[in-house]
Amino acid sequence: MKPAKIISTSDRVTRKCKPKGMIIPRMDHTLSRKYIPASALNVLNRLHDSGFAAYLVGGCVRDLLLGLKPKDFDVATDAHPEQVRRLFRNSRIIGRRFKLVHVIFGREVIEVSTFRVPDAHTQGHSEHGLVVRDNTYGTLDEIDKDAIRRDFTVNALYYNIADGSIYDFVGGLIDLKKRLLRVIGDPEVRFREDPVRLIRAVRLAGKVGLHLDPLIIDAIPTMQGLLAHISPARLFDEMLKVIVSGKAAQVFQLLLKYHLLDFLMPEVHKALNKDPKHYSVALITKALENTDQRLKEHKTINPAFMLAVWYWPVLLVNQQNIATEAPLTSQTFEQAALKTLSTAIQHLHIPKRLTATMRDIWHLQHRFSTRPNKSWLELVAHPKFRAGYDFLLIRAEVNPDDQAIATWWTHFYNSDLDARVDLLANTELSAPITADKTKKRRKRRKKKFFSETPS
Repeated sequence: MKPAKIISTSDRVTRKCKPKGMIIPRMDHTLSRKYIPASALNVLNRLHDSGFAAYLVGGCVRDLLLGLKPKDFDVATDAHPEQVRRLFRNSRIIGRRFKLVHVIFGREVIEVSTFRVPDAHTQGHSEHGLVVRDNTYGTLDEIDKDAIRRDFTVNALYYNIADGSIYDFVGGLIDLKKRLLRVIGDPEVRFREDPVRLIRAVRLAGKVGLHLDPLIIDAIPTMQGLLAHISPARLFDEMLKVIVSGKAAQVFQLLLKYHLLDFLMPEVHKALNKDPKHYSVALITKALENTDQRLKEHKTINPAFMLAVWYWPVLLVNQQNIATEAPLTSQTFEQAALKTLSTAIQHLHIPKRLTATMRDIWHLQHRFSTRPNKSWLELVAHPKFRAGYDFLLIRAEVNPDDQAIATWWTHFYNSDLDARVDLLANTELSAPITADKTKKRRKRRKKKFFSETPS
């Protein structure tokens, strides 16, 4: 897709008195309906045909103007949620903080929001200044007030399905042309309303290639502590968005640069600082680069893999702490893994289906480094073997100490059964973690460490 012209060379602009703003006619930009999916057009056209205003809004308009392919399409309208719900049988109303309507088309979801306006009487705030309720609806004449409630100027652009024009009330087009990410209003006030905007700012900057406004950079140190008041569920959602952004490696560097990882994943931040050779930062960066490449090639990814990578440095620290009191065995490794998961769940509300996969990937790393035994013939058939093996390869790329084990396992994995048996009979691996050898310990082990939960 070619980037759309943000404003044509003629720079012709139509201005209206109400609402105040810039309206760019269809002839002066190249955002075409052919790039809008049928599901979004269905919602826009039905709202319009029913006498309601219907606009594409937010990131989808921004990305289309930049020549990118949006993942989500959001719609803004003057229809109230209950009215939207009556128009679409395949819809549901969600949310308390912001009431929205999700119109469902198979695996696609079009999010429809009603224009909102600031109202001190109905807008609720927590003791820390976070907006906890905001459902004062606006009319079409108040669309400019809806715009100034949004987070960043480049996210406050409206595409009118009625005539194909683009509405800009906050200078978003100019900022997009400058590749500048700027908050609408006072950054400190807007970040206090919703501290998650701090993460969103660096994610958007990394994903789209924008420069942070100096006012945002100045506000981050004083506002980042407010992330402690955000629920683990919301923080987990933001981390998922980072993973699937397609530019996760760049976003990770920005999280480090602006010290947001300190509050988003505090234990990971501490573990990274305890790594004098910086293998952990290199490991996470490499894994994120691989994830970005898989998304570019339209391959599937499992967020559990990246979460396992992120928390691997924490597991190593926990394992080292436990080793000061007991020998390194599979039991002590399991203790370190469980402690790491407990920490991760406290900060991010990670579902069990993902934590199960994280445990399997971690335990495979332990198994890879033990002395050869016949059970390895069955290990290759384990459902999570490939994920664990890929993890090992990334470790070997950034840490020379892991290269010998990765090379051996590559040979073993690519061999037939007879060759694998020969390798097991003729190989002596030095094990960084001592394997349990006694039959007594193997008999006492009642619970399987591997989860049976499918990924």
